[in-house]
Amino acid sequence: MRLAPTSLIALTLAATLLGACARRTDVPMSSLGDDDDAICRANGVAVGSPQYSACRKDRDVQRSNAIARADRKQRDLGEYMLNNPGRP
Repeated sequence: MRLAPTSLIALTLAATLLGACARRTDVPMSSLGDDDDAICRANGVAVGSPQYSACRKDRDVQRSNAIARADRKQRDLGEYMLNNPGRP
């Protein structure tokens, strides 16, 4: 089955646009699934207080650690696949 040139162009454009949305380097708003501000306020701390700042910092550290873990797992998988081409 042959695709018409316009269909092929449309398919290529769609793949490019979807690929741009799925970049690995994008940092999600919250990888923990919730809004940091709402969680810190729910703990009963006032915005601008030292406890609020510490809460936001802790959430940021947790997010950074989760992203670093995911990146490390992705890198380890790539190295495994390069070192073991015969095993799926």
